[in-house]
Amino acid sequence: MKTSTLFKTFLMLVLLVGVTVSAQRAEEPDFRYDVGAKINEMTLTQGGTLVVATNDGLVGIKPGTNELLFNFTDYGRVKPEELFYVPSAPYVIVGQVGFANLSAKKAVIDYISGKTLFTTENNGWKTVMSCDVMMPQNKLVVSGQRTSKEKFAMQVAVYDLNTGKEDYRFNLDDPGRVGIAKDFSVTGRPLLLKDYLIVPTAQGLFAKKAQTGETLWETKIKDVSWMVSDVTEKEIYAFQSVNQGKNTRIHKIGTNGAELWQDDRKVKGTIANFEILPNGLAVVSNTDDGGSNSVFAAKNESNIAFLSASSGEDLWDKAPKTKGYVQHFYIMDDGILFGIYQGGINKISYDGQTLFKKPLKTGENILTMANTPQGLIYITSEDANIVNLSTGDQVWNKPLKYKRANAVSSTFDSKNSRYLISADDELFAVDANSGEVSTLAESKFEGKEDPTGVEIRNGGILLTSDQNMMLLDWNGGKTWHEYYRAPGKSAFGAILAGVAAVATATTAVASYNAANQNRNKLGNYTSRGQAYADLGDGMAAASGASIAEMLKRFKATAATENAQFVLTKLDDGVGLVKLNKDTGSKEKEIVLKDKQPEYTVDELGGILYYKADNNSIYAYDLKK
Repeated sequence: MKTSTLFKTFLMLVLLVGVTVSAQRAEEPDFRYDVGAKINEMTLTQGGTLVVATNDGLVGIKPGTNELLFNFTDYGRVKPEELFYVPSAPYVIVGQVGFANLSAKKAVIDYISGKTLFTTENNGWKTVMSCDVMMPQNKLVVSGQRTSKEKFAMQVAVYDLNTGKEDYRFNLDDPGRVGIAKDFSVTGRPLLLKDYLIVPTAQGLFAKKAQTGETLWETKIKDVSWMVSDVTEKEIYAFQSVNQGKNTRIHKIGTNGAELWQDDRKVKGTIANFEILPNGLAVVSNTDDGGSNSVFAAKNESNIAFLSASSGEDLWDKAPKTKGYVQHFYIMDDGILFGIYQGGINKISYDGQTLFKKPLKTGENILTMANTPQGLIYITSEDANIVNLSTGDQVWNKPLKYKRANAVSSTFDSKNSRYLISADDELFAVDANSGEVSTLAESKFEGKEDPTGVEIRNGGILLTSDQNMMLLDWNGGKTWHEYYRAPGKSAFGAILAGVAAVATATTAVASYNAANQNRNKLGNYTSRGQAYADLGDGMAAASGASIAEMLKRFKATAATENAQFVLTKLDDGVGLVKLNKDTGSKEKEIVLKDKQPEYTVDELGGILYYKADNNSIYAYDLKK
């Protein structure tokens, strides 16, 4: 009798488990989208909208309904190289190149609201030479040739991106002028100031008064590629590429257009970084021999200079040698701190004195440089340490060294006051107070994978990769380890993971001067989530509903912070499993059926997008 009862109880448990797993299945999508044409490419934007390139044009998807956010078909099929996603702004610029490399068609789409804010056809342009989004002003500056209705005049216009309406427009040349034609092509990015706009052309710089287009001044400085002003807008620096881009000339211009330096300053290579400081101008330029083996060719390295703001003269008698490319560049109270990709960190005072006792030798590829209470932490592909920012002395008894690792990840364990660094199948712990280094655990993953992430959970330390999850206790003991075999290497070629999207976004913002004014400020050692939130600081002054929505996303906590999704082969086909980061237990299965699924995960929004067939995309809510 007891055996029968136990059997019935066991049978009930089996049935219950079966029902539970079945209930967790989420093969039916929460939203379905028919994009109306063959899908060529999917891009998860910084703002969270999925932009899909099809044979007919561009489609925007934002879950909440089964309706498309927008379907832009005006230009037909758009190639990847014809799309530009503006960093830290909710806009994608579509540009199709016509005769002589001029854009015959140009459009600007707000991918959060779904509105098309600008097209060449609707705004009277025949060709477009430049089309630049200005942040934080939230304006669009367009230059080019107007249609026959306006005698093909060369003009510049400013549009308000909150509404898409034109603020003002003016001629660069008199369209009715008789005589030899002059080339007024716009050669670079205009500079939008409070009361006027400076336009770089093949004839020189033209300063035009806002609203009226009245010429305030002009110069003969031709072919300027970009400009920047100080915070007062009284000093303007113009950068002119010379010698086929091998060198750069820097000009300083006043509010009346007069050159403020007796001679412009010539620097080797192209400008990679430029910072206006109270005591001078910090300049980083990169030289590249273009693959030449000639002994007269340029070295492949960065040059660092500190120029006088009043004269343009180099204030340093001897520039620091880099012997490689500057990967990190930070402005400090007492000088300039920089790290070289090929290895090495140094700090130079503003009067040109080396502040470190000697240049700090490091491994190649400096992944992290950040402030900590103990000093500057650096983590490379080969080693890690903390150094005293005043002297360059090492804080840890000896640097943590490992073989050149395929993947290095780190975090700070505040509970135990230690840094945790995962590299070379080992998890290293460094005591934040003593600097003592120890191996906390071996982290051998299956499937020939290395841990790519380390994070602190309530119950211990979580190590992750594409197919593995391992939770360690505080002493490094293994609590659990989950591994799901990959369905095949070919399946991963079509994946755009949320982490990759964040990394790409960070890189883009860091290189976009107008959107990130704090790019040369050394940050504190922090989590990736906080680093992503900090991206919003550069656009906080901008107005507009779409920008406000984007800022909210930057500050939001990742919707998938407590789960990881792994692609594997399930009983019913290839799909994703949702794994709890604290227990390793399976919470959900999403069967994608396709042996080589194309999908992207929005970690912040908690949405999985899956290309179901040539014309369809399914969206799954991962928060359920």
